[in-house]
Amino acid sequence: MAGSMKEIKLRIRSVESTMQITKAMELVASSKLRRAKERVEGSRPYFETLYSTLYDIVSADSGFDSPYLVRRDTNRRLYIVIAGDRGLAGGYNSNILKAIEADAEGADYCVLPIGKKAVEHFERRKAAILTRLVCQKFLAGEFDEIRLGFTQFVSMLTQTATVLPVLPFDAQRPEPGHERESLMMYEPDGGTVFDAIIPEYLAGVVYGALCESVASEQGARRMAMDAATKNAGEMIDHLNLYYNRARQAAITQEITEIVAGADAES
Repeated sequence: MAGSMKEIKLRIRSVESTMQITKAMELVASSKLRRAKERVEGSRPYFETLYSTLYDIVSADSGFDSPYLVRRDTNRRLYIVIAGDRGLAGGYNSNILKAIEADAEGADYCVLPIGKKAVEHFERRKAAILTRLVCQKFLAGEFDEIRLGFTQFVSMLTQTATVLPVLPFDAQRPEPGHERESLMMYEPDGGTVFDAIIPEYLAGVVYGALCESVASEQGARRMAMDAATKNAGEMIDHLNLYYNRARQAAITQEITEIVAGADAES
């Protein structure tokens, strides 16, 4: 019985140590999440402005051609996939990987993965280098379609695995004579400006997706560590109950042995 009580006590100490770690990780994730949310809020206007400009050019001018608007038979697809820096974040990594696998089923594709310390080491300048290379591959016909896989940050409790088509650019071309009136004038012309903006637009999308993914990862890790801490607390309560029962049984046994010994002497 004494051996059993000692094992339970050691188990309680082990779980308490684990709970301290999960609680600390939850607090760290909460701190990083606040900064990541600010980065998300700062990145969204950049993407929205570029997209709005591109959409305005396309919807106001049906007379220009751009290779970024041409839809080809999708023979080969490139996925830019943003996953987490590490585990211990619930289903964060598995959700986006499953979404990519489902979207790519039956397709000929390759993957450009982004992960470790994504935002810290993948600044906007480096995003521009990457996306210019992707655009060159698209224009050269090496890829017929580019899609971006990332986790969209909806709230602290909700993160959504998303697969976003980015090239060719998706916009409804107006019928000749039905162009939408635009108050903007582009020099030298709308088509040249459109082709020049596309790489910057793609860089903005990738950078924004990185920010969204980092915030989502921290939110998922915070939830996972909070659940782990609660589970550890419940386990400690159960172990304490077992320990007290074992202790009570040991005391009862000692009293019984003392009484039995006294009766034998009398």
